Amino acid sequence: MPSYLAFFRGINVGGDNKLPMKELTAILESLGCTRVQTYIQSGNAAFDSKSRSRAKLASEITAAIEAEKGFAPLVVLLEQKQLETIVAANPFPEAEADHKTLHFFFLTAKAKQPDLTALEKLKAADESFLLKEEVLYLHAPSGIGRSKLVATVDRHLGVATTARNWRTVSKMLELCGD
Repeated sequence: MPSYLAFFRGINVGGDNKLPMKELTAILESLGCTRVQTYIQSGNAAFDSKSRSRAKLASEITAAIEAEKGFAPLVVLLEQKQLETIVAANPFPEAEADHKTLHFFFLTAKAKQPDLTALEKLKAADESFLLKEEVLYLHAPSGIGRSKLVATVDRHLGVATTARNWRTVSKMLELCGD
């Protein structure tokens, strides 16, 4: 049975789109997911599912949340092996020592015509990024709070994303292994 990781965008942020993790767990279990574990309130879940279609399962999860809570969050769903490959391909291994500086932007689909030149112009002097398949790796030693690149990444990639820092990505892989 495949192990999946779900990364939700825009839940429990600023008091909007409230979805307690206990309720998210119940929704996932109602869809037949097992061994459901969540990590922090920003919407991260690891679970097993008999589903063999990531796209179908992601749509079912979004629809179930909309039916239960009245909003339809973006969800990026990865298989455990995909996330392991993404982590192994990290082009900034030196940044792993400080989890707040390394970020993974998970794309909802492969960027067809990303404007990497625009992102390059927007990045701070100490920022580095690399787009590879369906993930944008960002090393931002000064943080991402004021990053102009981060504020426009979806527009310049032409696809929606949800981002997680190194600590969260590492913890999610641990949850899959538990």
